[in-house]
Amino acid sequence: MKRVAAIIVSFLFVLSFAGLSLATEKAMEKKEAPAKMEEKAMEKKAPAKVKQVTGEVKAVDTKAMTITVSKMVKGKAEETVVSVDDKTKIMMGKEKKTLVDVKVGGKVTVKYSEVEGKNVAKSVMIKEAEKKMEEKPMEKKSMEKK
Repeated sequence: MKRVAAIIVSFLFVLSFAGLSLATEKAMEKKEAPAKMEEKAMEKKAPAKVKQVTGEVKAVDTKAMTITVSKMVKGKAEETVVSVDDKTKIMMGKEKKTLVDVKVGGKVTVKYSEVEGKNVAKSVMIKEAEKKMEEKPMEKKSMEKK
């Protein structure tokens, strides 16, 4: 009889530890669940869609690190303000440039995406100024005199 009682007590002792470990494991899952849900939500978010605007530079604010680009849409001027950060590539042809090189009145193509409600530039391509056609008329005048 003592052996039977000892076996039953041993069995209950083992079951209590198994129950305790299961309860601890479930509690840990509940704590990790919000973190896992946040990770899944972040994965489900679509990557920021890259947009593009090409137009004339209306303003450059080096303190606020922004560029205002104006483009014509259905006969109306539409302005887009884009923030520039350290990751933004500013180029003119194959040359790297800085925000200081972006001039009001110049033409640019800006690729950007919306991050937390702000347009953040990925790249800014400065278009080179068109060469003036003054040289050719002068050449014709000099040839006519001869």
